[in-house]
Amino acid sequence: MNNIQSDNYIVYFNDSITELAKFVKQGNYSRAFILTDEHTTEHCLPIVKEQLDELDNFDLIEVNAGEESKTIDFCIGIWKTLIDFGADRKALLINLGGGVITDMGGFVASTYKRGIDFVQVPTTLLSQVDASVGGKTGVDMDAVKNIIGTFTQPKAVFMYGGFLQTLPARQILSGLAEMLKHGLIVDKTYWDQLKISDLTLPSDELVHRSVQIKNEVVIADPHEKGIRKALNFGHTVGHAVETWSLMNDTDPLSHGEAIAIGMICEAWLSNKKIGLPDSELLEITEVLIHLYPRYKIDEGTFPTLLEHMQKDKKNQNGQINCTLLKHIGKYSIDNICTEDELCDSLRYYADL
Repeated sequence: MNNIQSDNYIVYFNDSITELAKFVKQGNYSRAFILTDEHTTEHCLPIVKEQLDELDNFDLIEVNAGEESKTIDFCIGIWKTLIDFGADRKALLINLGGGVITDMGGFVASTYKRGIDFVQVPTTLLSQVDASVGGKTGVDMDAVKNIIGTFTQPKAVFMYGGFLQTLPARQILSGLAEMLKHGLIVDKTYWDQLKISDLTLPSDELVHRSVQIKNEVVIADPHEKGIRKALNFGHTVGHAVETWSLMNDTDPLSHGEAIAIGMICEAWLSNKKIGLPDSELLEITEVLIHLYPRYKIDEGTFPTLLEHMQKDKKNQNGQINCTLLKHIGKYSIDNICTEDELCDSLRYYADL
């Protein structure tokens, strides 16, 4: 597979950990810091350290795993650690982890001393096909996902497929939701390919295609003024359901599980509002219902879900804005949806 050229940086697929070590050595950094959580410290850090062990100028910063850590409070802890270690503006932050680590680490680096270099080493399928590409950094606040953040590109991204073998099946499925979304918005052939593939561990070629799709969209619209909004399909409803679950469930939905619900609801909206064919709505629904566990959504939760949707970053003039589908593989951005329509889409899911 070829490496992918993004916006002034390279996404490495071949010999990526070796390339990471080479990058650090050639960067003449004053010091390197590796940001991890307890899972990546155990399962992924040893692989990276094998290549970096000859360097004596890097330190480890570990945070708790999970979305609950993706807050300003944890950022303050990381900033204080960087200060304590004497990190200057020539330091490098290596974000070794899933979407929480790559999002939060990118935000920490982009704001520390007005910006230090960082690289992404995504260790989950979700972070490889989504969070690591595109230059979005951010943290959550008051249960609103990614509401504080920057657009800052990493200096490089290093993809290592071996990390995926350490993941439980549920985490693979979480990343798969974003891959399926990529097919739904711009590439029907890829969607069809995913439907018949062994999805217990997607091949490197499938991962590569997803990164390629996202990269093409991001390069065309780096600051989400236009077509990059295509990547938000399923996320208006999905983020609201994810936030509800994080706040109320002892075992919250994963990001991908919530986005799968969002894609079903927004496919229904696509059918009712802009003419997605009935057959394609049925196909999308059947594929996602087969892959992802059912989640109970009661009518009583609708007002709270709508409140979460009202806080979505994509909204315009107080109106809830969705990306929808004209066909599988053909998106439509900037569709204003009423609260009644959104509630009906939730009922469609609840009644399946």
